[in-house]
Amino acid sequence: MKVAIVTGASRGIGAQIAKTLANDGYTVVINYAGNEAKANEVLSEINNNGMTYKCNIASYQECEAMVNAVMEKYGRIDVLVNNAGITKDNLVLRMTADDFQDVISTNLNGTFNMCKLASKIMMKQKSGKIINMSSVVGLHGNAGQVNYSASKGGVISLTKSLAKELASRNILVNAIAPGFIETDMTGVLGDNVKEAILNSIPLHKMGQTEDIANLVSFLASDKANYITGQIISVDGGMNI
Repeated sequence: MKVAIVTGASRGIGAQIAKTLANDGYTVVINYAGNEAKANEVLSEINNNGMTYKCNIASYQECEAMVNAVMEKYGRIDVLVNNAGITKDNLVLRMTADDFQDVISTNLNGTFNMCKLASKIMMKQKSGKIINMSSVVGLHGNAGQVNYSASKGGVISLTKSLAKELASRNILVNAIAPGFIETDMTGVLGDNVKEAILNSIPLHKMGQTEDIANLVSFLASDKANYITGQIISVDGGMNI
């Protein structure tokens, strides 16, 4: 039995990652922050092959409790996917200090919390895969998203540094930088905004959650055992 933790797995990209890893044979821990019904829905779709766990990843203590619960039930952690994240977009002159800190706390501190706790387990196992979710804006920045861009840029640097730290213990650390993916968040955008987005993408289409989940599946597998410290864009060519 191999065990995977996916944070922010009650909907969108995280839910698809959980389903894909379950199809790959993993026992999946579906982390969620608030929507228990959606998390249980994902669990039922993967035939109850795993568990749900409510945890605010910005809290180190809550992350520690979750990891302890996983270890008590399953005794190992083979894959960690740090997918959970929030946005609080605004121009910097209108962005509050709390808006900045909240995004950093969840997206960057939360990733650190889970990496620290899971890597301790993986070091004892002398194996493991950590996959962090960055973003195209972590590579290029974006007006109105200084908090989100900073958090995702931080995830990139964290990934590279941690990959160097953990390589000697056979723990691989990589990050994915999605572009625009069709989710509930992009579904509410106006037609003009969507058209502007499509014009910025060489493939002239948004990605699907499966595009991200398929890469997670690959990076978690033995087929990716010589890949670490990489930031892989899944963005239809935006990073060209």
